Amino acid sequence: MTALTGVLAPVVTPFGTDGELDLDAFRRNVRMHIGTGVSGIVVAGSTGEAALLDEAERGAMIEAARELVTGHRVLLAGTGAESTRTCLRLTRAAAERGADAALVVAPHYFTASMTAEALFGHYRRVADGSPIPVVLYNIPKYMHFQLAPTLVSELAMHQNVIGIKDSSGDRELLAVYLNNQNERFAVLTGSGALFQTALQHGAKGAILAVSLFAPALAMEVWGMMQSGDIAAAERAQALLSPLSNRIVGDLGVAGVKAAMDLVGLAGGDPRSPLLPLTPRSRKSIRQLFADAGIGGAAQAGVAH
Repeated sequence: MTALTGVLAPVVTPFGTDGELDLDAFRRNVRMHIGTGVSGIVVAGSTGEAALLDEAERGAMIEAARELVTGHRVLLAGTGAESTRTCLRLTRAAAERGADAALVVAPHYFTASMTAEALFGHYRRVADGSPIPVVLYNIPKYMHFQLAPTLVSELAMHQNVIGIKDSSGDRELLAVYLNNQNERFAVLTGSGALFQTALQHGAKGAILAVSLFAPALAMEVWGMMQSGDIAAAERAQALLSPLSNRIVGDLGVAGVKAAMDLVGLAGGDPRSPLLPLTPRSRKSIRQLFADAGIGGAAQAGVAH
């Protein structure tokens, strides 16, 4: 598969008025995300409400995305689960449906029991049994712990573990993870607020929810860093950070979906028990867009 690099879009899961998966809306979104220049698509991640999806829905979206994610772009599928057995089943199913790699969040329900030994055994079994490469996923906000640097260092030596997405937002932790990066193992940030900083310190790219509704800014940070124009990248980052912090960080999936609605994409309501945004929160997103100079689909950089 193509190396993990650039901006990858962790797509949302659109639901119809009946609360069921809307595959047509999903396909429209994926086409538009690809049109913005992202280097990959992530299905069934945190932003995709993976914890609220059944296996048939996951499979249907991977298949639909595979038809659209072509050429040099990569398709990642979230396959994390609480049991190693289920994680392996989800990972093999994702491979059968065309995913290039699996994004695997650590088991975390039995938090106190998730020792380094338990997590190493889990990830090693998944990597050994997976027909596609594995990407580690560190998201303390939902896991309630972080993947220890020593654990990541050990797992990075496994030939079927090709990277890590770090959504901790912790600069120091990211720096330690970056010590493991090489031609085979990529470090990606999941923090839109730290995107430019992560790239400046050597990260190979990012998986960014903020890129779903502000792709022009995300791609500008990436492009300017690639061309060496750090000042321009910092200016774009200054506009991107509040959108990431307030919409993705504070408002979560419902906020991301509402923001997508405002730029002409299919966001809609999240699945129960998640609640849609209040009118007041939607108004705050409009103000954030105004502050960032985003007035609609064209200015957001969303292709139609």
